[in-house]
Amino acid sequence: MEAERWGRRIRAFRKLKGYTQERLAKELGVSVSILGEIERGNRMPSDSLVEQIAELLNISVEELTPPKIESNQ
Repeated sequence: MEAERWGRRIRAFRKLKGYTQERLAKELGVSVSILGEIERGNRMPSDSLVEQIAELLNISVEELTPPKIESNQ
């Protein structure tokens, strides 16, 4: 669930900033398949990768971080 939320945020900001998966993956130094797995929620991005993505997209890590889901319990 957490990985899916990260993936949706990364994909949304990537598209908003006009990057293709191929271009962002190349600039991050990762394969397109790894970036695709992250965006689909099949893989959690590492902290260092999150920092790299935020820097490349010119946003803060806080902006990229999914908001916390409040539990009703």
